[in-house]
Amino acid sequence: MHFEVLVEDQSGKKALKNLIPKIIGTDQHTFTIYAYKGLGHIPSNMQTPAGARNRMLLAHLPRLLQGYGKTFAAYPDSTQYAVIVVCDLDNNDKSIFIRDLLSVLQACHPKPETRFCLAIEEGEAWLLGDIPAIKAAYPNAKNNVLSNYLNDSICGTWELLADAIYPGGRSRLKAKGGRVVGTEKSRWALKITPHMDVEHNASPSFAYFRTQLQCLAGVSGASN
Repeated sequence: MHFEVLVEDQSGKKALKNLIPKIIGTDQHTFTIYAYKGLGHIPSNMQTPAGARNRMLLAHLPRLLQGYGKTFAAYPDSTQYAVIVVCDLDNNDKSIFIRDLLSVLQACHPKPETRFCLAIEEGEAWLLGDIPAIKAAYPNAKNNVLSNYLNDSICGTWELLADAIYPGGRSRLKAKGGRVVGTEKSRWALKITPHMDVEHNASPSFAYFRTQLQCLAGVSGASN
């Protein structure tokens, strides 16, 4: 099986580059990850906005899924290709957001095999689903912060992780600006994911992502 994986930022790409092989193995399955510069919004007319500067994932989603649908259908082994869209729920209503994503897929003729996987609230929730992995990567992480986290809660997820592992916490990191925040998130992804046990992650949204990949790939679990 080959997976085309679409994510909204570089930290997500770095995390998934380490996590996907843990989930499905590398002997029989392949994947390519494409990172965008934020989530953005689904175009109301399903047409990709003009302008090369727009690198938001949802702005390009209608065009991408249409293209994948036509491309996969032309392959003799079309059932061996799938699209995985990974994005943060943020403050969106989950049922409405999923409905809107599915409407993009329904507009495709033909439809590519597609799964929408939401990190709830943010991608850092998947890291926080494995506290031992965080402790392995950051031995001085603050236990009092980590122990108060409720998996997949809407709580300012990346800020909570910053409070646990970044010197000075969220306030010091935010003061350095968005570019530094993004760089630090990528660093967390690179350092924590190698230690993660994908079969025992406590994040329900990560478990859904893992299950979707394994079902499509026809595996019940992959070696860590």
